[in-house]
Parts: sequence; C-alpha cells; structure tokens
Amino acid sequence: MENYFNYFTETEDHFLRRRGGGLLLSTLDWALIETWKDAGIPLAAVLRGIDAAFDKYDQRPSKTRKVNSLAYCSQEVLAAAEDMKEAAVGAGSGTGAASKSRAGEGFEPVTVAVFLRRNADLLEGTRLPQTGAVSAQIVAHEIARTLREQSDELEKSEGMRLEDLERRLTVLEEKLFSALIAATPEEDIVTVRADADRDLAPYRRKMSSAQIDQLMKQYVHKRLLEKYNLPRLSLFYM
Repeated sequence: MENYFNYFTETEDHFLRRRGGGLLLSTLDWALIETWKDAGIPLAAVLRGIDAAFDKYDQRPSKTRKVNSLAYCSQEVLAAAEDMKEAAVGAGSGTGAASKSRAGEGFEPVTVAVFLRRNADLLEGTRLPQTGAVSAQIVAHEIARTLREQSDELEKSEGMRLEDLERRLTVLEEKLFSALIAATPEEDIVTVRADADRDLAPYRRKMSSAQIDQLMKQYVHKRLLEKYNLPRLSLFYM
C-alpha cells in the first residue's frame, strides 16, 4: 500500500486547487482515482491531465457552471498517461492512436452487460465469511442475481440510463461492503484499520476529518476486496 494515500491526496489537492476549492470529492470521484492507480497511471500523468482539462475549461468564453467532478478530467488524464508512455518507450503513433480510440469508447449496452455478468460470476465463485445472522456469501449471491437481471434488461432494451444504473450499482456495492465488514472477524478489521492509521499518519495534518474518514473507508474496502478476491461494481471499473 506504499504511496496509496499520497496518490489520493495529491490528486484531490491538485483538482481542488485548479477548481478554486469549495468542494469535497464524491465517492465516485474517489473510485475514479482508484481506477487510475490500479491501472498504473502515474501520478504525474493525473496531475498533468487535470491541468490540461482546466486549461481548456479556462479558455471557454462562457463559464457559468463550475467543474464539479473529477470525471471532467478523465479523458485528459488518459491522454497524458498515453503521451508519457510513448515518450518513455518511443512508441509509434499507431499505438497511441489505438489507445486514444479505446479511451473514447462509450458504454455500449453489450459492453456493460458483459461487465455485469463477469462481476456476477466472480461474486458467485468466491467463498465469503459468515458470523451470527450475517452471511456475506448470501448477500453476494443476491447481488449477483441482481447483476444478471440488469444485464438481461440492458440487452433487451434499446437504450439505458447510465446514471440510474450507476446509482443501483453503488447501492449494491455498499450493501456488499456492509456485509463483509459485519461478517469478517473483528481482529481482521482491527488489523486493517491499524495498517490504515499507520499509512495515513504522514498526511493527517494536511487533511480534514471528512477527507480522512473517506480515505479510511476506501482503504478498508480495498483491503477487503483484495482479501476475498471480489470486484468493484461501479461502471468506473469497466
């Protein structure tokens, strides 16, 4: 987990500085940062992409609405990461063009349906803990069934509302995390939180209590997913 917190805090600080403050990142923003980190996108590329996105925003003749989500910078971050990769390995323009094309693809129903089914398979194929009246295994199977139902609906319908689907996935993910925390042995959770406290210590003075709580939550969730080999359900992780 080395540099885990630094990646989050540097990204948030840079985004809020360019935006002009007055905002806390949303849960989905934190999830987006985590996808960049898990994908191996260098922090320098993230910061460069944020700058590029805001530079373009600042050039707009009319700026009646502020940038309220880190997702606004997503394409520029991916482009900056690809530029850095090409500079490092001397890649040809063909590879760069292909990557940029993939980055620009939308959320086609068939693609989202495959993503939902793959996550359902993972949820059903993992052994999860049970304690007292809480069975994470049962909850995971219920969520898998819902994911399959959503997948079937996507393939039958001509269109879809991504925001509605993402909200549903967020609820399902929170339900899964609650079950995991309740069913995982207490000493395991204490160990994870102790690790988080130790790794978070260098950054506490630079963060608000809300930021610390959010990072602690993300950290615990990430460790639990790794422990049980479970996927993230958000569309950000496609």
